[in-house]
Amino acid sequence: METLRDILDAAVRGVFPPADGGTTVVPQPSDRDAGVLSFTAHSVVFTDEDPAWVRETLRAADCDALAATMNPRFLMAFLARTGRRHDTIDALLTAAPLPGAPPLALTEISDPAHSRIAYARRRRDDVRAWAADGGVVVLGRGVAGRLEVSVEVDEAVRHRGLGRLLVTAARHLAGEPLWAQVSPGNARSMRAFQAAGYLPAGAEALFLAP
Repeated sequence: METLRDILDAAVRGVFPPADGGTTVVPQPSDRDAGVLSFTAHSVVFTDEDPAWVRETLRAADCDALAATMNPRFLMAFLARTGRRHDTIDALLTAAPLPGAPPLALTEISDPAHSRIAYARRRRDDVRAWAADGGVVVLGRGVAGRLEVSVEVDEAVRHRGLGRLLVTAARHLAGEPLWAQVSPGNARSMRAFQAAGYLPAGAEALFLAP
């Protein structure tokens, strides 16, 4: 059976599910993570719920079939059935690792109580973080074990290109393909990731365990 990780690994290589308007239902990769991935004209629902329930609920969404998996009616039904939490629909971007040293000085953060590390550990495993002058870059294993990156830039040093440098540095630290979840409305962050060579792969609605 094809797994969510199989689908993600193929997407990194530029091989996406067929643009046939269909929906693939696969098991959750962990108890923590369930949700929906939307690619070009194809969606992937990862859940341990009955696939028949998923398809029946999609048919009842009363909207364009291509949009059904991200329609609020379906997402709310998913949340009500599973009792999970959901924050937002993110753009999903990916980038290959880069050789050599990062483009700025970084110091690894060893304090597990650091606010950015503590936050990341609620959503990811094997979390590591590095501090730069004015920012933090965090790597950790998230959905289906993929390596995910997030950054934080201090308010006082924004608009100076530090975000782009941090997400570029993550590509040097990674050693494997990287994934980023970015709110589409966060234009500043979207531009920083794209300027650093991250490519859009799709959209994601992630449902977290309560």
